[in-house]
Amino acid sequence: MDNQEITLRIPPGVLASLHCDPETFARELRLAAAVKWYENGDLSQGRAAEIAGLSRAGFITALARFGVSPFQETARELAREALDE
Repeated sequence: MDNQEITLRIPPGVLASLHCDPETFARELRLAAAVKWYENGDLSQGRAAEIAGLSRAGFITALARFGVSPFQETARELAREALDE
């Protein structure tokens, strides 16, 4: 399957405010979206990493940068799972 291309119009000055070039902005936008979708439980780590253009290990490292846990289960779910085993 071929990659899909999406065009976004960014207001003037945004890239300057963020101190980044268009390529860096696009990469960070993809990463931020992938992290949020992973955090919401919409994507697996593997799929989110793919969207972000990172390896799974690289994506896990990026999650820390955003303050997002690499574990989607809550503490209660983990405890329940441990009791079931």
